[in-house]
Formats: sequence, structure tokens, C-alpha cells
Amino acid sequence: MNLNKILSFSIGPIASAAVGLITVPIIAWLFSPEDIGRLSMLQVVVSFSLLLFSLGLDQAYVREYHEVIDKPALLKAVFLPGWLMLLAALITLALYPLSVSQLLFGIDSILLTGFLVSAVLLSFLSRFMSLILRMQERGLAYSMSQLLPKILFLGVVLSYVLFDVKAVFENLMMANTFSLFAVFLVFVWNTRKELSSALVSSIDKTKQNYMIRYAMPLIGSGVAFWGLTAMDKFFLRGLSTFHELGVYSVALSFASVALVFQAIFSVVWVPVVYKWAAEGEDPNKIKKVIAYVSLAVTLIWSVAGMFSWAVAWILPHQYEKVQYILLVTMAYPLLYTLSEATGVGIGIKRKTQYSLLAAIFALIVNMIGNYFLIPVYGAAGAAIASALAFLLFFVVKTEASARLWVTFPRFKMYGIILLLVSLSISLNLIKIPFSMILGGYFAILLIGLLLYKQQAFEGCELLVRKYKK
Repeated sequence: MNLNKILSFSIGPIASAAVGLITVPIIAWLFSPEDIGRLSMLQVVVSFSLLLFSLGLDQAYVREYHEVIDKPALLKAVFLPGWLMLLAALITLALYPLSVSQLLFGIDSILLTGFLVSAVLLSFLSRFMSLILRMQERGLAYSMSQLLPKILFLGVVLSYVLFDVKAVFENLMMANTFSLFAVFLVFVWNTRKELSSALVSSIDKTKQNYMIRYAMPLIGSGVAFWGLTAMDKFFLRGLSTFHELGVYSVALSFASVALVFQAIFSVVWVPVVYKWAAEGEDPNKIKKVIAYVSLAVTLIWSVAGMFSWAVAWILPHQYEKVQYILLVTMAYPLLYTLSEATGVGIGIKRKTQYSLLAAIFALIVNMIGNYFLIPVYGAAGAAIASALAFLLFFVVKTEASARLWVTFPRFKMYGIILLLVSLSISLNLIKIPFSMILGGYFAILLIGLLLYKQQAFEGCELLVRKYKK
């Protein structure tokens, strides 16, 4: 994948994050923290549905894409099992005498339940269509499909202000569902040829069974990973209040600065590294990428820490803690991204059970941390528990990969990450002046540049050459 294609894939996450940073303060001023907390519960359910009912076959599609000829049949083989199971689960849920909206949102409403079901179905369909664009390296189409729902969601919310629509949770859900439906239509249009071919293709049962066996450990690791990323919200829902959940959700939204990096890297890296492995590329090429990602993580986290004070200027006073909490919430996207680079040997060797092991260990740590920290520190406690869990997740995947595949330098990488995690956690336990916070993150930034000076110089040279052209 050349630089132009990487840039085309980057447009979506970068522009989406920019729109998101505009949207979050607007929603924070219009809707209550409780409603924002309820919206985060919707996102938790949607992400769980994607992880569980994809059955790990979405990752199998990525893994096998470059090694099969009949790609439409491959798409059909990985899509159908999860789709049928999802429909069966939703039908069963509809027949069960339980108010899902009451359980998740604290509001008994058939309308909210309908919005929830629509969000799950639309997200599942869009997930598999996005894989087509991703693997075909159609970066611009992929990016636009990501950006459009963000813009439409913001547009609907602003229309509420223009037409004096009541700022209640039902309207927030309606805006979300509308944006998901829009992106679904865009995906259908962009993948119409591939979808038509998949509909009439025949499934290779032998190949499908092989992929299911490959994906089985991924189901467990997927569910465990969902628990790792969603458990904090459920603990906040049960042990704290919707208000704390809303504050935490806003902090996570501002951490989208890091999510941009995670989204770009995950989309580009996974297909490329498997392609390299299939072509027998030198492992040193992958080691260089790991060093660059380590430097990028250090830069992003440090700069975010130095300027987190600016968040307090654009949010209502009830979100004052966000400027501290967001520093810890950076751990999830950044450490996960780094683990995608360092843990590549697990995928190359098809030893996916180690990903499951890493997720389970981290899940246990997250569970214990949430149970003890949330009653004392609220949203900050949830963020700290998540950061410690993802630190363990990163270390386990890294060590497993180094032993399964080829070894690579890890000492300085572990050192800089421990500094970042320790400082971010400390700031949520002991409030200190922001001048000292800025100095701490600036010091870590200098240390990171010193440790990865070769990568820093090479990166600067690349940018200079690109600018001169």
C-alpha cells in the first residue's frame, strides 16, 4: 500500500475525529450528562453485537482475502453464519417479556427498543461491507463512508437547535439511527457489484469450516475484548450514576485524537502485514514499523497531556474532570494500536488463542479494578482500571508474539509506556497544577524523541522530501 492510499484511508478517521470534536461540546451543552451516558450504553450494545455475531469471521476474511480466488464466495461464507444468528437472537429477544430499554437506559420505551435493534442491524451490515472497501484498498470510499454519518449526526443535532426541538434522549437516538442508515446506503452503493456477485456465489464448505476453526478462538477473544472495553460502562451504570457515565463518555470522546491513529493503523496495517507474510518479506521490515508506532504513541500521548487543559474551556462546568480523565482513556486506543503492531506474530503464526489469553487476563484485571475503584473515584476509577487492563493486554500480546515469531527490542518501549501510564493515573489520584502536568508530559516527549531519534529523523526527512515535491 503506497503513501497515497494510506492518506486516502486517513481522511475518514481524521475528518471524523475533527467533526467529533465539534459535536461533543455541542451535545454536552444541549443534552444532560445522563442522556450522554445512555447513548454510551447503546454504543456498548452495538459493539458487543458486532464482536459476538461476527463470530471472528470478519477477521478470517481479512486473513484469507489475499489467498483465495473467489472473493465474493469468501464474503458470503463469512457473512451468513453471523447474520442468521443475529436475526435469531433479535427475534428471541422480541418474544421475551423484558424491557430492553428499561434495562439499558432506565426508560421503558418501545421506540427506544426499535432504535436499538435498527442500530445493531445496520451496524452489522455496514461492518461487512466496509471490509470489501478496506481489502480492495479503496481508501477514499472507505473514508467517506466513515465521515458521512458523523456529519449527518451533527446536522440533525444542530437542526434541533434551529427548530427548537426538545433535547431528550429519544431525539438523540433518532439522530444516531438516521446517521447509521445513511452510511448503510452509501456502503450498499459502493459495494453493489461485489454484493451482487456474492449473492449468486456458492460457498466452499471446506473453506468455510477451515475459517470457522481459525475464528473460534477469536470469538472468545472478541467477547473478552468487548468486556475489556465495555465493562467500565456497566460498572459505572451499576455502581455509580448516569451522570458519571456521561462524564466518562465525554472523556472517551475527546480521546478520539488517539482513536484516529488507531483507526488508520488498524485499517492499513493488518491487510499489509499479512500480504508481506504471504510474500515472504524480511521480518526486519515489520520491526521498523513497530519502532515507528512506538514513537507515534509517545508523541500523541505526550502532546495530548500537554494540552488537555484546553478541554475545560469548551465544556460546561459539570464536565470539569474530563481534562484529567481523558489522559487515562488514551491508554485504550494507543496501547491497543501498539499491541496490533507488536502482536503481529500471533496472527502470522495463526496462534489466535494467545490473543484470547491476553484479553482474558486483561478482563480480570479490569473487573477487579472497576469493582474497587469506581465506588471511590467514579469515572476516574473506571479510566484507571481500563488503563491498567490495557497495559497488561499489550504486554501479554507483545511477549507472546516475540516468542512465537521473531524477537524484537522491547525494553525502551516498555519503559516509555510505563512512564505515560503512571503519570496519567497519578494525575487522577492527586490533583496538581497544570504547569507541572505540562512539564511532566514534555519531559516524557523529550525522552521518547531521544530513545527513538533514528525514527524521528527518518520521519522528518520523509516529510521534508514530500513537501519539496
